[in-house]
Order: sequence, then structure tokens, then C-alpha cells
Amino acid sequence: MKNKKLAEASIQRSALCDLDRADPLATLRDQFLIPDNLLYMNGNSLGPLTALAQEKLSRAVSDEWGKKLIRGWNTAGWYDLPWRLGDKIGQLIGAEPGETVVCDSTSVNLFKAVAAALSLQSGRTKIVSEAGNFPTDLYVLDGLSRFTQDKYEVDIRARSDVINAINADTAVVVLTHVHYVSAEIFPMAEITQIAHDAGALVVWDLSHSVGAIATDLTASNADFAVGCGYKHLNGGPGAPAFIYAANRHHAAMRQPLSGWFGHANPFEFTDDFTPAGDIRRLLCGTTGVLGATGLEAGVDVMLTADRDAMFEKSKALSNLFQQLIEECSVGEVLEIRSPLIAAERGAHISYAHESGYAIMQNLVERGVIGDFRAPDNIRFGFSPLFMRYTDVYDVVEILEDILTSRTYEDDKYVATHSVT
Repeated sequence: MKNKKLAEASIQRSALCDLDRADPLATLRDQFLIPDNLLYMNGNSLGPLTALAQEKLSRAVSDEWGKKLIRGWNTAGWYDLPWRLGDKIGQLIGAEPGETVVCDSTSVNLFKAVAAALSLQSGRTKIVSEAGNFPTDLYVLDGLSRFTQDKYEVDIRARSDVINAINADTAVVVLTHVHYVSAEIFPMAEITQIAHDAGALVVWDLSHSVGAIATDLTASNADFAVGCGYKHLNGGPGAPAFIYAANRHHAAMRQPLSGWFGHANPFEFTDDFTPAGDIRRLLCGTTGVLGATGLEAGVDVMLTADRDAMFEKSKALSNLFQQLIEECSVGEVLEIRSPLIAAERGAHISYAHESGYAIMQNLVERGVIGDFRAPDNIRFGFSPLFMRYTDVYDVVEILEDILTSRTYEDDKYVATHSVT
């Protein structure tokens, strides 16, 4: 490694202190319960606990469940929580009211969304997706194809070849808006239009988009979308996911998991299933109230922020991180695996190193929480509601020290954990 040092970079920490003081989002950091001396750059994997979630969950357990008991379904807002919260998330993804509900997991919702899209596509037999997509998306598509006795061909293409795969046989295109490793953004409106021109529908996975970058499903003429609640929405571990369907599809779409919460009149308890006439037909079972309560708190905090300022700060933080790495010796040993232009990537950056796992474990020991994705990628997320510009500088400073001193070569950093 050459002798370029962070201390000689064109941007110094004192200037970043000024940016933090002028940050219009600075006070929102107080809404997050982040331990002192911890630099948390993993909101793209699990968002931190909000003070509001702690308060709401405590009240939900001790008062709503503890005292109201079954009455909570009517008196505590439990019953309408899926669509009430869905409409709040809809504000973050450019959905119209009544197009989004909160329920289940992202994987289950993806199964439902793709099945619903297929129910509208008689005579077409191909599902197109991207090689290297988040694995659960590909697993779900494979499972759905097998479940239908291979009625549908799952055509997995390299990113550069996805558009070429869309043709007259294509029923549904399933893509992740922001790639989970590289953070590269698919042009949503452009690809949706290409698919529609070929007669296909599109299901978008927004797990790394919602709350991280500007997303407008209505303007993009999107058909279906899913996303998780525990990343940038700060809903907590295992928080429920959401599913979106454009209003134009509600009357005709069908999905196979026809549970009682998707019934037009669930409390009539009839033997025959009559689907709800709106977005609720994508619901299945009873709402997980506690998980949804934590998620609603995270979303409520986010909705207090100016969205333009939020997304601009996210880009500014990632740009700063990239620049500081390039201006010190770290940039000589880490290979960037994300687009170089911030507008072309989401709210995280990935770098590659043959000892990536050990480096991340060394960072964790030093109080920096990012994450690792096999085989050699280390990821750093930039959540604008609680991250400071000085945090970025401090992380690069610690990373520089680890790589220069090569402390990551200690055997203790090589031992892998079950969750990476």
C-alpha cells in the first residue's frame, strides 16, 4: 500500500462537523436508540430500533393485548392495520391509496404477486428474471414453476440480457429494483414500458429501494411490487413485508393463498371463498399485530422527514464514503463493486477483498457494523435519518487502520458465524 493517508484527503473531519450542524435531518437521529460508540452502517440489512417503536410495542403488549385482550381488534386499530400501514408505505413508493397492504414475508408476498400476475396472463408461459438476483426471489420462482408442474419456464438472464429475454411468450418479469450486493438500480419506468409493449407484466422487489431512494410506482405504471419492512423502514427483525398491486388489476387478479383475511366478508365465516374486491384480496392470514406495530413506528418516523432531503443526503453520504476511500490507501486494496455514480445505485456500496469476511469481523470488533456477502463483498449502508457525515469519516479512518496494520489477518476473524 502506498502512503496516501486519510489525514491528507481533500475533505477533513472539521468540515464534516459543519455539514452535520447544518443537516436539516440531524434531529431525527434522536429518534433512534443506537448504542454509544457504535457506527452503524447496516440499515440496509436491519434498521435500528426507534424510540417510537419501543413505546408503541410496550403499549401494545401491556395495554392493548394485556388489558384490552380480544377487544383490541376493534378498539386498538388492529383490524385495519394492514391497509392503514400499507397506505403509509404507499407514500414512500409512489402508490395510490388502497394499492398497498402489509402482511406476511417478502418471499410469501413475492409468491402471491407473481401468481396474481400470472392469473392475468392467459396463454403466456415464461417468467423472466435476473441471474444474481436475491436468492429467495429465484427460489420462489423455481418453486412456483415446479408447483404448476413446470407450466411456466423461468428464464434467468444476465443483467445486460434481461430486456432481450422479454418477448411474446413472457407472462411476467420479476426484478429487484436495487441489487442487494452492487446496489445497481434498474430503470423501473423504462423496463416496465418494454415489458408492457411485449404484453408482459412486471413484479418489482423494492426491498432495497423503499425508504432509501425515490421510487414512484404510479409514474412508472408498475403492476405489482413487494418489499420488506426491516431494512430502511426500521420495522425490526422479521418485520412484516408489504405487497402492492395497481388498482387496474384488483378486480381480475387471483392469488392462490386464499386465506380468511383476503375474503370479502371474513366474519361471515362462509364455506366458499369470495375474494375481497380490492387490495385486501392479497391478504391471507391474521395480521401479526406486534410486528406490524413496530413497523408502523419506523414508517411514522420516516414520514416526518422531508423525502427529497432524505434521498439527497443518502447519496451525499455514499459519495463522501467513496471519495474518502479513493483519496486514501484503502482505495488501493478494495475493489468497488457498485456503480461509480451515486444516482445509479441505491443506499449502499459494496467493495470486494479476498479477506472480506475477516475485514468485516475486524470492523465489527472496532465498533463499525456493516455486513458481508459471499464470496468477497463487504457492504456499507447509508441511512440518512440517523447517520452523520462525521460517521462516514470515522468509519473510513478505522478501515484505513485495519487495512494498513493488517490486523484482519488474525485467525480469530476468520471463524464464520451462522448469519453473515
